[in-house]
Amino acid sequence: MKTSTAAVLALSLAAATQAVRAQDTAALMSETRKTATPVLPKVVQAMQAAVQEQGPVAAISICKEQAPQLLQEMRQQTGWVIRRVSLKARNATTGTPDAWEARQLAAFNIQAANGAELQHLEAGEIVVTGNGQRQFRYMKALPVIAVCQTCHGPADSLPPELRAALAKDYPHDRATGYVAGEIRGALSVTRPL
Repeated sequence: MKTSTAAVLALSLAAATQAVRAQDTAALMSETRKTATPVLPKVVQAMQAAVQEQGPVAAISICKEQAPQLLQEMRQQTGWVIRRVSLKARNATTGTPDAWEARQLAAFNIQAANGAELQHLEAGEIVVTGNGQRQFRYMKALPVIAVCQTCHGPADSLPPELRAALAKDYPHDRATGYVAGEIRGALSVTRPL
């Protein structure tokens, strides 16, 4: 009888702990989404304006300079690590996903292939690092929209001057060949807990 009481108590404690973790994760997801994702429309608007006013080559500086600057400002305000990642990175130094990010991107691609609404794809999880530190990891999918195809569409459809500018700034570019309805990458956030 003592064993079954202990087992019931252990199961109850495990269920309560799991419920608390789920609530923590939901609260962290909400707060992270509210804080980090407002940068995304700013980047899209800047890209659209650059393409419309100055042409596609001008959009490169938005992705290369303005978007990282906006993310840096957010990092300074929050203390979080915030970056853009992709399985086909344009800038391998800053955009290559770690193992956790790569798993989430692969899951996003599967969900997209199964008809998920791309603008709602996100993931969040409390993880423990190798040195025992707890972190909250969050990712928001970046779907390919019309302005993205300007520089990330099929390589043979890009204007020659744009291809030359991309080759100059990103000699190891792998970020072309996308079509609408695919996941270009994700906004990734790591928060210390």
